Amino acid sequence: MQPWAQTVVTGRARLGGIPLGVIAVETRTVELNLPADPANLDSEAKTVSQAGQVWFPDSAYKTAQAIQDFSREDLPLMIFANWRGFSGGMKDMYEQIMKFGAYIVDGLRKYTKPIIIYIPPNGELRGGAWAVVEPSINSRYMEMYADPESRGGVLEPEGIVEIKYRKKDLLKTMHRIDAKLMQLDDKLRMMTVNAQASVDILERRGSITQPPERKKTPEMMEVEKEINEREKYLLPMYHQVAVHFADLHDTPERMHEKGTILDVVPWRKSRSILYWRMRRLLLQDCVITQLLEANLELGIGQCEAMLRRWFVEDKGASEGYKWENNETVVDWLEDQLKPDNTNSVVARNLHAVKKDALIQRIRNNLEDCPDVALDAVVEILQKLNDNQKAEVIRTLSLVQPEAE
Repeated sequence: MQPWAQTVVTGRARLGGIPLGVIAVETRTVELNLPADPANLDSEAKTVSQAGQVWFPDSAYKTAQAIQDFSREDLPLMIFANWRGFSGGMKDMYEQIMKFGAYIVDGLRKYTKPIIIYIPPNGELRGGAWAVVEPSINSRYMEMYADPESRGGVLEPEGIVEIKYRKKDLLKTMHRIDAKLMQLDDKLRMMTVNAQASVDILERRGSITQPPERKKTPEMMEVEKEINEREKYLLPMYHQVAVHFADLHDTPERMHEKGTILDVVPWRKSRSILYWRMRRLLLQDCVITQLLEANLELGIGQCEAMLRRWFVEDKGASEGYKWENNETVVDWLEDQLKPDNTNSVVARNLHAVKKDALIQRIRNNLEDCPDVALDAVVEILQKLNDNQKAEVIRTLSLVQPEAE
């Protein structure tokens, strides 16, 4: 689909042999050729420019379609996120850009394979683009990473300064920090106090019956002029510092601290790191799916905690810290999930979980219909062979005295 919606690039690829779907961003400005309508003699062919790093209605729809295609093919997904947001003009609204953006969210929410979102070097994820690829949409499968030179946040630094740190706030900061402005403020304040003191003295002497209108003396006007000139001189520098301060909140380190990304991954090491992470996610998902099928009452967090506990039980407490090492966990899971390794830690624990879930299910059913307990026991005994029946009778004979 290369000629269509060129601001987004979609396709299929392999990461170290792992087949996956890929969605990337075109950063250059592209030209969209709109042909004339043959049925309308007044129409003309047009060439429209589309900026890079922006979702337009056609590219948003293309993204949603690609996600749905990859989902049907059960492919893991890699998204190189470098969008500054959606195009929000009136024409785009008429072309249903909000609807196609919602399609992206729906596709990611229903995805059942690992999704890795990576913000590349010098890339940025802003505005509505951040909202539609936020990992909380599908917390089981979606993870986000970023390069140290990337940026992410709903608003760009300039926008944050325009809202949160306007000119009046900058002026307050100048008068609080700049030594020359502080000196001029003190000088103006002293002039004002002296002028007011002179008026008070005249009032007490009865020289004036009502206070005159406060007028600025030439000296006061000169000081105010110096203050205004100083403010104009400092304003660009303070604005630049404010923008830089706002930009510090969008760094990958800050995103990692706030929990919006899982880790900071340098571009040079990204192929190796994301390869091992993808393999681990696929293997973990295989085990977690079996756990959820065995016991429907388990949650995703409980399954991950159980898997980690099994890893520590097998490797030992001293090796528990290696759970964060993707390569180590991949080697362990591949060994545990071998078809011929029926006595592995994972296989034994999966069997135990299935057994406990089945026993609990039987208990719940017997509580709902206690009159079928005897019929169920008879039905089970009829399907057992002679040795199994003898074992059941022997077990019941040992339990009966304790019950009495």
